[in-house]
Amino acid sequence: MDGLRESSLCLYSWRRKGIDVLMRRTLGIVAAAFAIVGLFLAGPSYSQGTQQVVHTTGSDATVTVALAENLADHEDEQDYVWEGSEVTAIVLSDSGIVIDGAGAVADGNMVAILAAGTYSVSGALADGRIFVNSQDEGPVRLVLNGVSLHCSSSAPIFIKNADKAILVLAEDANNYVADEAVRTITDSEEDDPNAAIFSKENLTICGAGSLAVNANYADGIAVKDGLIIAGGMIVVTAADDGIRGKDYLVIEDGNVAVVAASNGLKADNDSDTTAGYILIEGGTIDVTSGGDAIAAQTDVLIAGGELTLTAGGGSAKVVSSTVSTKGIKATASVVIDGGTLKIDSSDDTLHSSGSLAINGGTFVLSSGDDAIHADAAVGINGGQISIAKCYEGIESNSTITINGGNIYIVSSDDGVNIAGGVDGSGWGGGPGGMPGGGPGGAPGGGPGGTPTSTTTSYYLYINGGYLAIQAGGDGIDVCGSVVMMDGVVLVNGPTSNMDGALDYDVSFTISGGFFVAAGSSGMAEAPGTTSTQYSVLVTLQSTCPAGTLFHIQASDGTDILTFAPTKTYQTVVFSSSALQKGASYDVYYGGSSTGTILDGLYAGGAYTDGTKYTSFTISTVTTNVAGGGGGGGAVRR
Repeated sequence: MDGLRESSLCLYSWRRKGIDVLMRRTLGIVAAAFAIVGLFLAGPSYSQGTQQVVHTTGSDATVTVALAENLADHEDEQDYVWEGSEVTAIVLSDSGIVIDGAGAVADGNMVAILAAGTYSVSGALADGRIFVNSQDEGPVRLVLNGVSLHCSSSAPIFIKNADKAILVLAEDANNYVADEAVRTITDSEEDDPNAAIFSKENLTICGAGSLAVNANYADGIAVKDGLIIAGGMIVVTAADDGIRGKDYLVIEDGNVAVVAASNGLKADNDSDTTAGYILIEGGTIDVTSGGDAIAAQTDVLIAGGELTLTAGGGSAKVVSSTVSTKGIKATASVVIDGGTLKIDSSDDTLHSSGSLAINGGTFVLSSGDDAIHADAAVGINGGQISIAKCYEGIESNSTITINGGNIYIVSSDDGVNIAGGVDGSGWGGGPGGMPGGGPGGAPGGGPGGTPTSTTTSYYLYINGGYLAIQAGGDGIDVCGSVVMMDGVVLVNGPTSNMDGALDYDVSFTISGGFFVAAGSSGMAEAPGTTSTQYSVLVTLQSTCPAGTLFHIQASDGTDILTFAPTKTYQTVVFSSSALQKGASYDVYYGGSSTGTILDGLYAGGAYTDGTKYTSFTISTVTTNVAGGGGGGGAVRR
C-alpha cells in the first residue's frame, strides 16, 4: 500500500467533514443556550383576538440544538492521518499469513493485533479472523486493501481492546467479510461478539473503497460504544440488525446499503439519556428491514443525505402488531433539517415517543399506519412532504404545529388527528369511512375506533404552510382546539356521514389564512365564534359528484372561491380574508373555469356559470347556509 497516498486521502475526508462537525458542536451549544433562554422568557403563547403570536413547542428543535444535548462523538483530526513509513503490512493467505512490521502476530489462521498503529491488510482467508487486543494509547487503524475474510467460529473482525479503532477502506479496493450462523468461539469475559464486524471500542469507518458484510450469525456491524461512518461503499446483509452503535451511530458520508431481518440502523444505549442516538449528515442510505429501518433509543437526527427505507415489507404488508416495523423510530425525538427521504413501511413511517420536528427536506411516505406520529408534539416548519398512502397522515397525542412546508396527505382514515390515543391506530381501526368518530353530536372518536374524552390540552396550530388533504375519515380531527393564523388548508373528504371534513371538540379560532374543506354533511362543522376572520358553511340539498366545481362570488361578480373537490361532497366550509361583514355573495355549483388549477383550487381566469344555489350575507363570524335551487342532480356542466 502507498501509505502516504492513503494518509492524504483520509486527511481530505476530515477537512471536508470534520471541521463541519467541530463547528456544528460549538454552534450547537450556543444555539441550545439561546433556545433554552428564549423558551424560558417566552413560554407558550396563543392567538388572542387579532394578535398574531406563533405558538412554540418542543417540536421546533433543529438538528444543531438537539445534537448539543447529546454525547459528543469520538471523531478527531488525527484519526485520519498517519505516516506511511510506520505502516505494518499484513498479507492473508491460507498457506500462511505474512506480517511485515511491528505490532501484530500470526497464530495459525488468526492475526492478533496487539499495539496501536496502522496496519494494511490484504489477501484472503477461507476460515480465519482478525483479533485486536491493544492496551496502548492511540488508535488501531486497519486499512482494508482488498480483503476476503470468512470465519466459521467467531467474528471475522473482533476488536476487543483499543483506544479506538478505524477501518479504512482503501481506494479502489473491494473487501468482503462473512461469518457463519453457528459460533464455536465465545468471549468468556463479556458479551460474545454477535456481529461479523464487532467492536467493544469506538469505531470509525472511512475511505473510498468498498466493504461487503454477510452476517449469518446476528448483526452485520456492531459497536459497544460509538460508530462513525465517514465514507466508503458499505453493503450489509444481516440475520439480525444491520449496523448498530450502542452509544451512537453517525453517518457523515458514503453509500450504505443494508438488508436486515430485524432493524436496519440502530443505536440502543438505554442507560444514558445523552447516548443512544443516530445522526445522519449525508451520504446515500438504502435500508430494507424486517423490523424498524432506523431505530434510536433517544434521538434520530437527520441533516442531509438520500434515504430509501423499506420496513416490514412496506405499506401493503400486514404484520403482527407485536412487531415494530417503523421507517424511523426514536424514543425521545426525531428532528429532520434536510435530505431526501423515501419511506415505505408497514407501521409508521416517522415515529417519536416524544417530539418530532421537520424543518426541511423532501419526503415521499407510504405507511400501513400513521405517516407522521409523535406521542408529545409534532412541528412542521418546512419541507416538501408527500404522503401517498397511510391510515392517518399526521397524528399526535397532544399538539401539532404547522409553521411552513408543503404537505400533501392521502389517508384512508383521518388526514390530521389529535386525539390523545395510543400508537398503532391503524391496527384496530375500521375501514374506509368508519374509523372512530360517532355520528351527530359525538364527533372526535379516538384512533382505532376508541372514543377519547375532550380536553383543552389538545391543539392544532396552523401558522403557515400549505396543507392539502384527501381523507377517507375526518379531514382534520382534533379532540381539543384548532388555532389558525395563516397558511393554506384544502380538505377533500370524507364521503361518509359518520365523519367530517372538519371535526373539533372545543374550539376553532381562525384569524388568518385560507381554509376550504369539502365533504359529507353528517358531521359538518365550521370555525367557531371566537374567530376574527369570517367563515361560511354551505350545505347543499344533495351530494355533488367529485370534480363538480363549487363557486362563491361577490354580488359584483368578483371571484371569491372556485374549487373542484376530488371526492363526492355535500358541504363546503370556507374561510378567507375575502369574506367581509355586511357583504353579499352568490353560491354556484357546476360550470367551468378558465383559471389555473392547483390541487382543485382555481386561480385567475373566468368562471362560466353552472347552477346558482343560493345567496347569503355575512352578518356573524360564522354563517351557515342551506338554500334552495336543487342539488347534485341538477348540475349543469
